[in-house]
Amino acid sequence: MGKFFSASPAGQPGGIALVRVITGVLLLYHGWECFDAEKMKMYTGWFSDRHYTQPALWAYTGKVAELLAGAGFVLGLFTRLAALGVIAAFTGIIFILGDKGKIFQGDQHPFLFILLSLVFLFTGPGALSLDRLIFKNKGRRY
Repeated sequence: MGKFFSASPAGQPGGIALVRVITGVLLLYHGWECFDAEKMKMYTGWFSDRHYTQPALWAYTGKVAELLAGAGFVLGLFTRLAALGVIAAFTGIIFILGDKGKIFQGDQHPFLFILLSLVFLFTGPGALSLDRLIFKNKGRRY
């Protein structure tokens, strides 16, 4: 019981991995919309309404970024790079496309993706990741 209330991590590598995979599945779900013509027409309309040149390119770029980052999170592959992609994409959604930074109102969902990505950026992928297999001898743990 004492460890539960302590400040030291409890099951951190496994817990981070679990949250990473679930976040990745959610991003895959959202990114998969790039294959839905009706939804992409709606997203393209959002960029058109804001007078973007090549609105379809912006819409597809965002959805493909979600799809690739989701795959990266699920596999734990290039996790920190995927996190940076999510942070960039969802920051754009919040401040350019959404409610202009109103994270306590309409933009809570994208803001939570940013927060989760910050966790992975700072902690790494956790357990059960391809990053751990590929880069296991590349750095030290302190």
